[in-house]
Amino acid sequence: AMWWPSNLVQVSLFRALHEKERRRKGGMTRTQFFMVAFACSFAYYIFPGYLFEMLTSISWICWIFPASVVAQQLGSGLHGLGIGAIGLDWSSISSYLGSPLASPLFATANIAVGFFIYIYLVTPIAYWFNVYEARNFPIFSDGLFTATGQKYNISSIVDSEFHFDANAYEKNGPLYISTFFAVSYGLGFACLTATIVHVILFHGSEIWQLSKSAFQDRKMDVHTKLMRRYRQVPEWWFICILVASAAITVFTCEYYIEQLQLPWWGILLACALSIFYTLPIGIITATTNQVWIQT
Repeated sequence: AMWWPSNLVQVSLFRALHEKERRRKGGMTRTQFFMVAFACSFAYYIFPGYLFEMLTSISWICWIFPASVVAQQLGSGLHGLGIGAIGLDWSSISSYLGSPLASPLFATANIAVGFFIYIYLVTPIAYWFNVYEARNFPIFSDGLFTATGQKYNISSIVDSEFHFDANAYEKNGPLYISTFFAVSYGLGFACLTATIVHVILFHGSEIWQLSKSAFQDRKMDVHTKLMRRYRQVPEWWFICILVASAAITVFTCEYYIEQLQLPWWGILLACALSIFYTLPIGIITATTNQVWIQT
C-alpha cells in the first residue's frame, strides 16, 4: 500500500489547526498539544540554532587532541567522520533521514545501516589505504583539488564565455575530489539503480496488474468513488501545460545557447529521465518517506 508517511503528518497538523475539539478533563486538545510542542521546539532549537551554535556538534575528541590531524578527521562533526561527536541540533540529528518521526522503522534502520557502512567503513578504508591518492585531500570535503591537494582553480580552465578549455585543463592537470565526495556520488548512482531493481522485484506484479486494469472496466475502489464527486480537470489542460513549458524551455536553451550551453536534446533527455523515474521514486517515497533521491 502507498501510504505516504509525510502526508499523514500534514493531515494531523491540519486537523489540529482546523477541527473543533472538546477538551477532555485532564487532557489537551490537538491545538493545545501543538502549541506546547511548538513552544518547546522553539525553546530547544534557539540555543544550537542561534544563541550557542557550538551545540550543533560537540566534538570532544578534537578538544582532547587539538593538534592531531587524525583526531580531527575522526572526531570532527563538521569536517570529519563525527565519531563520538554529540549533536544537540535537531536539524543535524535528523539530517540523514529528513523526518525520522514520520519515517517507518524499517526505513530508518535501513538508512542507519547504510550510513554506518559508507561513512564508517567504506570511506575510512578507502582513505587510509590511499585509494587513488586519497590521503592527499581532506577526508570530508565537497571541494575540488589538484593532484597535490591544493584548491583547484576552476576559472583557469574556462574561457570568458564559460566554455571548457581543454588545453588549459591539460596544463593544470586533472581535478580530484575527496573520498567522501566520491563515495557520495557513487552512492547516488547506486541508489538510482537500486530503486529500479527494488520496485521491479517487490512491486512489479502489482504495477503490471494495475496497468492492465487501467485500460479495462474494473470495480472502482472507495477512494475513486469519493473523488468522482468532484469535477475532473480535463486531461488536455495538463498536455497543453507540458507542451508549452517544454517548448519554452527548448526555445530558451537554443536562443541562449552560448550562455546556458544546454542543447535541445538535453531538455528532452531530462524530461525522459523524469518521466521514467517518477513511478519508482514515487513508490519509494510513498512507502519509506525518503525523498532525497534525485535524477
